[in-house]
Amino acid sequence: MIGLIQRVSGAQVDVNGLTVGQIGRGIMLLLGVEKADTPAQAERLLERVLGYRIFPDAQGKMNMSLREIGGELLIVPQFTLPADTRKGMRPSFTPAAPPDQGEALFAYFVENARQQLADKVQMGVFAADMQVSLTNDGPVTFWLQI
Repeated sequence: MIGLIQRVSGAQVDVNGLTVGQIGRGIMLLLGVEKADTPAQAERLLERVLGYRIFPDAQGKMNMSLREIGGELLIVPQFTLPADTRKGMRPSFTPAAPPDQGEALFAYFVENARQQLADKVQMGVFAADMQVSLTNDGPVTFWLQI
C-alpha cells in the first residue's frame, strides 16, 4: 500500500463540477493499493499517516503529527501510484490491485480513518475522473509505503 502525503493549507476534490471533499489545514493523501495489500497494511499505513510528524512545532521544526494539530485528512484513491515505471515510455499497472480489491481496501482505510478522526475526514470517489486542487504547505510531500 502506498500513500503520498502532502501537508496542505487547503485541498479539495471535484467530480463532474461538484466538490465531493474539501479540507483546510491537514494532509492530502493519495492512496494506491497494490495486489498483495491487506487490511493489516491499511491499518499500519493509516497509523503512519496520522502520526507522521510533518507539521511545525513552536520552534518551526517538523515535530507534530496530524493528530496533534487537530488537522483534517483528504483521502484520494490513486490507482496510478503502484504503476511500474522502470522501463519504457508507458506505465504498467500490473502491480496495482484489481478494482474490486482496491475499492474494498480504500473503503476500509476511509472507515478506519473516520473512526479515529470523525468529521475531519473527507474523500475522493473511487474510479471517478477527479479534479484535485491543493495548496501544498512548504512544500512538504512524503512517499509512505507499507
